[in-house]
Amino acid sequence: MSRLRDGILPRLIPWLGYWVLRGLRSTMRIEVVNGDGPDAFWRTGKNFIIAFWHGRQLMMPAVYGGKKISILISRHRDGELIARAVGYFGFHSVRGSTTRGGAAALKQLIRSARAGDDLAVTPDGPRGPNQVVQLGVMELAKLTGLPIIPVTFGASKKKIFGAGMVF
Repeated sequence: MSRLRDGILPRLIPWLGYWVLRGLRSTMRIEVVNGDGPDAFWRTGKNFIIAFWHGRQLMMPAVYGGKKISILISRHRDGELIARAVGYFGFHSVRGSTTRGGAAALKQLIRSARAGDDLAVTPDGPRGPNQVVQLGVMELAKLTGLPIIPVTFGASKKKIFGAGMVF
């Protein structure tokens, strides 16, 4: 069982997740509301910080319209699966959180911003409280000089799972 948990599943789940998101995306009619902010930055080649709640992260990889992005993802085992899945979309993962590896992750995000990447963070932190902004995203904006653009994803027909994950 440990071979399955430690060997096969960590490689299989992200790959399946990638294809499920692509499949879901192909069935959706996306309506962008107030998308002028991100579009203006992308047109002019300026990067920024995308901030979205933990429970609204599922479809974010499928709707990102920029060129290069570094995403802050926790060092937890679930974070490893997410990091591998978003890697299939061509995104770079920076691993850390307020509870583990935060300082190193902050330095890496700053380097990524200087290299021209957009940055993506979930400002409500891994331990919550849910949908309450923690100071990390503001510190990141201060240190990089990048504006924060809040982004969300909603669906008219959805299923809400534990931790507020919308599907």
